[in-house]
Amino acid sequence: MASVEIRDVRKAFGSTQVIHGVNIEIEDGEFVILVGPSGCGKSTLLRMIAGLENISGGEVRIGDRVVNDVPPKERDIAMVFQNYALYPHMTVADNMAFSMKLRNAPKPEIEQRVSKAAGILGLEKLLDRYPRQLSGGQRQRVAMGRAIVRDPQVFLFDEPLSNLDAKLRVQMRTEIKELHQRLKTTTVYVTHDQIEAMTMADKIVVMHDGIVEQMGAPLELYDRPANLFVAGFIGSPSMNFVKGKIRAGAQPSFEADTGGVYPLNTAPAGSDGMPVVYGIRPEHFQLADNGLSAEVVVVEPTGSETQVVAKIGTQELVCIFRERITAKPGETIRIAPDPNLVHVFDAQSGARIS
Repeated sequence: MASVEIRDVRKAFGSTQVIHGVNIEIEDGEFVILVGPSGCGKSTLLRMIAGLENISGGEVRIGDRVVNDVPPKERDIAMVFQNYALYPHMTVADNMAFSMKLRNAPKPEIEQRVSKAAGILGLEKLLDRYPRQLSGGQRQRVAMGRAIVRDPQVFLFDEPLSNLDAKLRVQMRTEIKELHQRLKTTTVYVTHDQIEAMTMADKIVVMHDGIVEQMGAPLELYDRPANLFVAGFIGSPSMNFVKGKIRAGAQPSFEADTGGVYPLNTAPAGSDGMPVVYGIRPEHFQLADNGLSAEVVVVEPTGSETQVVAKIGTQELVCIFRERITAKPGETIRIAPDPNLVHVFDAQSGARIS
């Protein structure tokens, strides 16, 4: 195992800069997820760690050595791809053993490692099958088994669950996390799915337009997002944003441009009239007799909770309640944001101010 250090890494395709001076430290044995929308640069960064993309500037260190000019096969990494990349004419056992055979490893060692990886992943009964005889989840296990057999210093995962159905994705998330807890191998994982990031990572790196917007533990990003982008990206459904201004005084409040006065616990000194964006997560509303009057637009019961789209003035808000809601579209309910869980962002910079 080894740490991974990314120092001021840049990537340009011609005159187009796609990675802008990224700095990330990944500790030995840590599970780090790079997350962000399509085009943010996360897969490009992963490919630079793997040596599949040249680095335009900065350096990548794996363990104690700089690997900028080290060929991929000499970096002691193993990569699991979105499309499995299995050889269709080889059995499961041969696919898993292929990299060791290329290194002319002794046959007993190959058999031992394949058997061990198959045991970890529940593939013992599938070793004689071909990829065409496997389900999507089984193929992904084989791809992970091939990586385990190599016993690398670092695992790299490039959106490995994107091709699976929703139920299987949940199952494979658990299996990958359990695998990491068992092997303790440094892991860098790329996804656009923030639920994957929240449930699996020790540390999340949120990327946008080739820069790192914020990095930290999952709940740290959820509870204290650095800016509007992170606040809107982390959490599902995403955070509600309302534009308006602070009204300071004995009891501070937020006055929305679209109508309505929302509760605030505190306001920064000298902030009266300051234009801000008020952020509140859907799950941080509650029904209350003294709440804000809101017109119900849509009610979506899911069984364990009810998602309601409600309108205050002209502002639509998504709310999630654990209670059963009997209100119908067009009716009025009273909703109260929890002032202890409100986020306030600077309207101009988007940075979180409280």
